[in-house]
Amino acid sequence: MAISRATTEKVKERADIEEVVNDYVPLKKKGQNLWACCPFHNEKSPSFSVSPAKQIYKCFGCGKAGDPIQFVMDIEGIGFNEAIRHLAQKYGIEIEEDNIGSQEDLQAFNERESLYIVLNFAKDFFVQNLNSEEGKSIGLSYFKERGFNQSIIEKFDLGYALEGWDHLHKAAKAAGYSEELLLKAGLILQKEGDANRFYDRFRGRVTFTIHNLGGKPIGFGARILTQDKKQPKYINSPETEVYHKSDILYGIFQAKKSIREKDNCYLVEGYTDVISLHLSGIENVVASSGTSLTENQIKLIKRFTDNVTVLYDGDSAGIRASLRGIDMILEGGLNVKAVVFPEGEDPDSYARKVGSSAFSSYLEKNAQDFISFKIGLYAEEAANDPIKQADLIKQVVQSISKIPDPVIRSVYIRQSAHLLEIDEEIIQAELNKIYLKGQKDQFFKEQRRQEETFVEDLIPSKEEPTSQSFLIELQEREMLRLLVNYGFEMVSDELNVCQYLLQETVDLTFQTPIYDKILGIYKTALAEGVLPQPEYFLQHQDSEVKKEVINMITRKYELSTLWESRYQIFTHHEADDLAKTVYDSILHLKKKVIKKMLEEAKVKIKEAEQENADENIVTERLGIYMELKKYQVEIDKQLGIVISF
Repeated sequence: MAISRATTEKVKERADIEEVVNDYVPLKKKGQNLWACCPFHNEKSPSFSVSPAKQIYKCFGCGKAGDPIQFVMDIEGIGFNEAIRHLAQKYGIEIEEDNIGSQEDLQAFNERESLYIVLNFAKDFFVQNLNSEEGKSIGLSYFKERGFNQSIIEKFDLGYALEGWDHLHKAAKAAGYSEELLLKAGLILQKEGDANRFYDRFRGRVTFTIHNLGGKPIGFGARILTQDKKQPKYINSPETEVYHKSDILYGIFQAKKSIREKDNCYLVEGYTDVISLHLSGIENVVASSGTSLTENQIKLIKRFTDNVTVLYDGDSAGIRASLRGIDMILEGGLNVKAVVFPEGEDPDSYARKVGSSAFSSYLEKNAQDFISFKIGLYAEEAANDPIKQADLIKQVVQSISKIPDPVIRSVYIRQSAHLLEIDEEIIQAELNKIYLKGQKDQFFKEQRRQEETFVEDLIPSKEEPTSQSFLIELQEREMLRLLVNYGFEMVSDELNVCQYLLQETVDLTFQTPIYDKILGIYKTALAEGVLPQPEYFLQHQDSEVKKEVINMITRKYELSTLWESRYQIFTHHEADDLAKTVYDSILHLKKKVIKKMLEEAKVKIKEAEQENADENIVTERLGIYMELKKYQVEIDKQLGIVISF
């Protein structure tokens, strides 16, 4: 099912890079651009830049770059068509599609898109089942007992899977979905030993829809309502192409806006905990859905806030079993607080017991930083036992060692020393032991890696570029950067940058494929009467071309305009003297090319001498070398270089 060109163009015109990125990452203004910690790799200080003027993003750490559509593709891990659909939904743009038959529609979608479609069908099916007689008496009545109103049921796409073996299977088949697709989506199972018998995975259970960041259904959790001990209380969708349990958090779609606004994320364990907090007016909450917290889930939270408050059930044994999650959150660079509910209570039960106002008040009054929380958890049993006291100190120090920020780490060292009533030096000494062990482990790990690759290192790659080739590549990039940024600026009364650069390099062939491609696109555009400004390349279908051009038109650091406007401090800009900048760029490129040719000429002369070649051949090659040398000396003079090298 192809999206029409008209729809694509509408999305491109409407999608705003600041609005799109802000759905995933909190941006802060600095200079002309907006900045954030990159959502694609771990970092402590922001290197991810968004330019509202140019409608592009660029990470100076990992190199990711693109426009709003590319950002959605990168962040969601989806294709171009799906990114267009995502943005069309965000901006309320009607999607126009080419007229293709229904069977062809299904075949035209890639596997991921097909999975999203059939999972959305299943979500609608389960939701509609709540209106059936069975759904009302069992599913809806369960939700009402828990205090879930119609608004919250719709907000979270809660539903019901009918009793019986194949209600969903039959409905999906009637709608045109194949067993193969239903199996891949984890919605049905195949009977063992019978290739032609299928049955529903979810039967006689209330369903909780799991959404991705964009709000699309990607899986389901389902709770049984009977006391059948032979069946698990909850079952979940299996891992699929679109659903990876370790990468998603339940409720993240409904919570992301509130998390950013409140600058805090409440972390709970189950589906009903999330929903109960929403009923209490607390929307910045997500759940790990009963699984152990993962590194990718922590990264997902960090896209929206640096602060996490973990809500623990009133069960000390369960709390201790899950403490590793706090260390992982600290290691991920987030600040952690914890709230423990009274014995026998969990967020869901306690919210229903005390009401919205009292529940919110309890969270505020009982939130404590992880040091106080961890010490308080073991303080009583360690009070009169020196061995347990020592163990507690080591556990606290272990947690502090996970904090990447040295300033925050030093604050916690001081606090823990005060609460544990020991000297700061003791805690620092324990920390140093941990860091020293870590360095040793890293050393031996690196040593093993070097030993494993020793044989490979003895055989250098034939395709490894020479230093001169690399320098030429850099100079080619610099020339193209000037061409893309200043192509139509004048360098004289009758000559602009692109005319000058192209006529001066007409005899040069770019050795770097991507730069040669960009130069070719530039020349083709000129031949067609198009003036290729940076925006021209940002609309190009080739993502590599777009990324390279973004790299050429963005800078990590900018001089503040206040320097000149307020403080009268004037600095030199490359655009102030384009004629010299462009002229020097051409000379440097030619110099690098000549130097490479000189090295190649030397090799040929040496080969001729070693092979006792004809004297005329040696003389001819020497002549070529001397001509190249003269050219190099002439270029050096123009560059102001006294000694050629």
